[in-house]
Amino acid sequence: MGQYLACFKAYDVRGKVPGELNPEIARAIGRAYARQTGAKTVCVGYDIRLSGPELAEALTGGLNEEGTSVVDLGMVGTEMVYFATAAYGYDGGVMITASHNPPEYNGMKMVRQESRPISGDTGLYDIEKDAADILAGQVAPGGKSATNSKKDAYPDFVQHLLQVCPPSGLKGFKVLASPGNGAAGVAMEALMPHVPLQVTKMMFEPDGHFPNGVPNPILEESRAPVVEAMKTGQYDLGIAWDGDYDRCFFVDERGEFIEGYYLVGLLAQSILADNPGAAIIYDPRLTWNTLEIVEQHGGRPVMCKSGHAFIKEKMRAENAVYGGEMSAHHYFKSHWYCDSGMIPMLLTLRLMAQTGKSLGELVGGMMDRYPCSGEINSTVADVKATLAAVEAKYQGGEIDRTDGLSIEFQDWRFNLRGSNTEPVIRLNVETRGDKNLLAAKTEEILAIVRG
Repeated sequence: MGQYLACFKAYDVRGKVPGELNPEIARAIGRAYARQTGAKTVCVGYDIRLSGPELAEALTGGLNEEGTSVVDLGMVGTEMVYFATAAYGYDGGVMITASHNPPEYNGMKMVRQESRPISGDTGLYDIEKDAADILAGQVAPGGKSATNSKKDAYPDFVQHLLQVCPPSGLKGFKVLASPGNGAAGVAMEALMPHVPLQVTKMMFEPDGHFPNGVPNPILEESRAPVVEAMKTGQYDLGIAWDGDYDRCFFVDERGEFIEGYYLVGLLAQSILADNPGAAIIYDPRLTWNTLEIVEQHGGRPVMCKSGHAFIKEKMRAENAVYGGEMSAHHYFKSHWYCDSGMIPMLLTLRLMAQTGKSLGELVGGMMDRYPCSGEINSTVADVKATLAAVEAKYQGGEIDRTDGLSIEFQDWRFNLRGSNTEPVIRLNVETRGDKNLLAAKTEEILAIVRG
């Protein structure tokens, strides 16, 4: 079978079921995880996908064969595996999810002690090689004993959320909440009795058949029901989550979708109020608004390459309190440097309560000062050649290569970066308040990229 499996990616495991990921492969991954990490106790959770329980059972069997005991968390979100691993002191955790991929996919996100990520440069490829050898019959089972148990982590998880962001002052807010039939509905049901919010439920029932499509609110069609409902003016805030709710997305009181970029600045502002002078990590795709907000509120902005493994490592190195990516991943020191889809909701509502402003009022000035293109994807034959052609066109700007190619001019800047997994290049453009310039430069760069 060789040492490579199609379901192993740069940051996690993800593939079609059963062709690329099935119980046999899951069992081998369980054995390989145990052998490579030496973990004695690991927690396992899964999202709403129909293949989740079967893959979890097989993964558990593989872990047991190598002497690793398993704590079954049941149906949870990714951030709950992060929470349980760190809060209960387990040696590791595995979340079975394919996030926003189509229904026929599933996957795994793996962490070590303290919920430190396992990705391509921190052991994931070693697990892949070991799993392939196990599937090829080259590695005998360890034959050690292990015990399994079940754990309902929701009560402790809710208390953790309330400790990170006390709910005082939130009374009266009318929130439209849409898990999109993903796992966030279960977490919200556990949280709602403890927060003084008026929550209107939309697509709350967890359903792995995805009756309303796969929850991925970064796509216009996925968030459309929330946007339309918010336009009625009945609610103060609209929230939508992806399937495993490690990302949340915001729609303001007028029904306008708020790009994740502006949430980075907003959450930095909220957190710096309690942590003056702290480091804030941001990614290179869109930067000007974040830099302005962090500096205005006395923080220390630190740029980092995009990707959860890089952000988490940089946060630990800089002792940062918060890290944010425009892709709607938000990381918190108080959450073991991991991303959360629940904490951003509570922090945003708290800031609305503290300032007396709506979300639209809080971010409106940011959007006017630094309009952005949003991320635009293009399929290209050769990512490196495309980057070189664009760089040749824009001589004289300030170049940064932290992640792909960033070039900055006085009134506008852009970032162009290749995908880790496909022949796709991603463009982000922003200007200093000039929407006409934004449209012109976006079109100009795309003309080069797309030939």
